[in-house]
Amino acid sequence: MHIHILGICGTFMGSLAQLAKELGHQVSGCDANVYPPMSTQLQQAGIELIEGFDPRQLQPAPDLIIVGNAMSRGNPCVEYMLDNGLPYTSGPQWLGENILRDSYVLSVSGTHGKTTTSSMLAVILERAGLNPGFLIGGVPLDFGQSARLGSTKKSTEKSSKESAGKRIFVVEADEYDSAFFDKRSKFVHYHSNTLIMNNLEFDHGDIFDDLAAIQRQFHHLIRTLPSSGCVIYPATETNLQQVIDQGCWSQIKTFDEAVDDSTSWHYRLLSEDGSRFEISDPDDQRAEVSWQHGGRHNVLNAIAAVMAASTVGVSLVSACDTLCQFVGVKRRMEVIYQSQQVTVYDDFAHHPTAITTTVEGLRAKVGDERIVAIVEPRSATMKMGLHKAALSDAVAAADHALWYQGPAVTWDLQSVAAACNVPAVVCEDIDQLLRHTLTLIQPLSNQSSDQLPDTKTHVVIMSNGGFEGFHQRLVAALQR
Repeated sequence: MHIHILGICGTFMGSLAQLAKELGHQVSGCDANVYPPMSTQLQQAGIELIEGFDPRQLQPAPDLIIVGNAMSRGNPCVEYMLDNGLPYTSGPQWLGENILRDSYVLSVSGTHGKTTTSSMLAVILERAGLNPGFLIGGVPLDFGQSARLGSTKKSTEKSSKESAGKRIFVVEADEYDSAFFDKRSKFVHYHSNTLIMNNLEFDHGDIFDDLAAIQRQFHHLIRTLPSSGCVIYPATETNLQQVIDQGCWSQIKTFDEAVDDSTSWHYRLLSEDGSRFEISDPDDQRAEVSWQHGGRHNVLNAIAAVMAASTVGVSLVSACDTLCQFVGVKRRMEVIYQSQQVTVYDDFAHHPTAITTTVEGLRAKVGDERIVAIVEPRSATMKMGLHKAALSDAVAAADHALWYQGPAVTWDLQSVAAACNVPAVVCEDIDQLLRHTLTLIQPLSNQSSDQLPDTKTHVVIMSNGGFEGFHQRLVAALQR
């Protein structure tokens, strides 16, 4: 079958393309904005990539068109598809019907941490010999790819009868809508068996009116779980508890920081920066994780992944041993440049809470060393200004903040910069942003090694897009 994908370079659609190719389909696709890492993955998979939306690419007609949720009425390919009665579906529906329906599905949902938790879970299952399939909204560095089919493997001794003999599949379960013709959240299509709900805050202000509207979609997801299924979430997350209180017909497993409660899972920090911690299960079995990552948010991601892995028979000790070796995810505090005095990180932070946890996690790791936070408010909700009241405090743990007033941000970021309790500057073009960044760094990098001060500088770039090539330009400038 020839499948053509409209909007193929998004993280979800690009991953879907790779799965369709692995199933043996002829796959092609088009998009307007093409940049790594997805464009690189598509080329490596041998998938034809067409720039733009000229309807002639639909001649002759493919057997099926999968329409990305970034596509809307007025798009030339969409209009041609509808006018000529070509067969089409949404990406989530195709995934659910063609791969997930016959798999044992472990879904990872929540406002924050989906990609990292999904990656941890997939790596744990891989090291346990389960050869999982996965579709993740990023590139796990342990695998080097964002999606694969996996295979049916012999079950572990503790596997449930529901998972026995099935393909194990990990999917990042997004609450964003499925397509212009299907406004349900993607995750309702996924036939979930084990469901992680990391957290829940208001986001996606372009399609949701308020938090209650998002909670309604999460409850639709809860309704799709079988009674033998399992829901995993932090005991302290009030917004998620309200979803559960609307009705839940599956097993419930919660986790929290160590307390005198033997009926749930717990974690205990062994180092303040989250680089060492202990996980205990309801049977009071304990295992320790010592890894290169930091931040309490990553500890929460880790225990959720360990709990989900236990539903398909992976032991606590095995899961924690694997996490000690977990490499990470591309664009999640990924080090893209490092010298004796300067380290540059690429992070996907797309929401004030994500920015806060990223900067605070880095602060806990580097102590008094200098942090420069660079933020592009690029998500739909941030571009609309719905989170602007929380942005100033989000960078409080940094030493300097640089805000990028890109063309898509129609409200004035100066008020955010003025309210910051650290020195903050708003830049309106990439050249200006690069100059300001280098001004903060170069007093260090221009000195000889015997003159270098003890304090190092950490530059964390936070954006959920290509940032107009800023990352690459900064690294190139520093290398020069």
